[in-house]
Amino acid sequence: MGVNHESRFSHLFGVRHPIIQAPMAGATTPELAAAVSNSNALGSLGLGSSSVDQARHQIRTLRQLTDKPFNVNFFCHQPPRTQENKVQAWIQHLRPYFEANDADAPSTLESIYPPIDANDAMVAMINAEQPHVVSFHFGVPKADIIRSIQAYGGRVLVSVTTLQEGYAAEASGVDAVIAQGIEAGGHRGCFDAQKDEAIGLTSLLQVLVSHLNIPVIAAGGIMDGRGINGTLALGALGAQLGTAFLLCPESNTGSEHRALLKSDAAVSTSVTRAISGRPARGITGVFQRQIEPTDMDRIPDYPIAYDAARQLNTAAKSNNNLAFSPNWAGQSAIMCRELPASELVSQLVNEMT
Repeated sequence: MGVNHESRFSHLFGVRHPIIQAPMAGATTPELAAAVSNSNALGSLGLGSSSVDQARHQIRTLRQLTDKPFNVNFFCHQPPRTQENKVQAWIQHLRPYFEANDADAPSTLESIYPPIDANDAMVAMINAEQPHVVSFHFGVPKADIIRSIQAYGGRVLVSVTTLQEGYAAEASGVDAVIAQGIEAGGHRGCFDAQKDEAIGLTSLLQVLVSHLNIPVIAAGGIMDGRGINGTLALGALGAQLGTAFLLCPESNTGSEHRALLKSDAAVSTSVTRAISGRPARGITGVFQRQIEPTDMDRIPDYPIAYDAARQLNTAAKSNNNLAFSPNWAGQSAIMCRELPASELVSQLVNEMT
């Protein structure tokens, strides 16, 4: 691990090690982020699915656990354009799965997560709480949001999956981009949910580093110090790891998800839009094998489709059926280590030297 990488990363983010714990909404906790930040890497909270009050509470709880910098993440998706006839058709598609779990299918679906551009109260909360780093997924936020964060001294990151998205992020004035390869677990950061070029991290990282004038963080399938060093050698300023932290006791990973990550099932992951309406990678399960239609246009837009999947998962769990959990995970999930977050960061750093 070169001193140059450490010093440049530290200058930008205020922590020593060029490692970011990914802001996985639903899986991250203040305890996880604090353990990572207290280990001189950058801990993160995934707040895209949180209400303003919930997001504020998580940030304040995290501040009680660490005085080190941390990252908070929000969604920047386009508002759904799905029409009611498509929603009703999707409900009918899922009805047999609800009935098999002794539950009624919903009568309609909601757009459960507002994008940051349409959430003035969340933006006001961000500027009041002033987190050190704010990252965005699914697009670039409005220019005044970026400027307001940078005005108080915060850093702004945007996930990108193509060079075109990288150019758009750079033009917006963000401080760095996260190059998300197709290997990554969870939701793809592509700006257009209908267009995923599915570029691998090695190719994406090299292209972005050679064409952009702002730092690039690598993400996707990175699980150990060797993987981090590989991305640094290709020009990344640092690496973002998500799946690697899912088995940490501080994470909010569910018991079934943990069991799958520790089993041979973790070898098989795949991307589907059937869960949320956006492409996302998880351990291959019922959504990929049975629910995903041949015609992807049948799936309602994000996050309307996600409302259906969440309701179906809740109904199934009430029926003691855990098969409908998304179980987000990257392609290298079989390499997960069950360690406290601080010990995992220490091992990653040792593997880099």
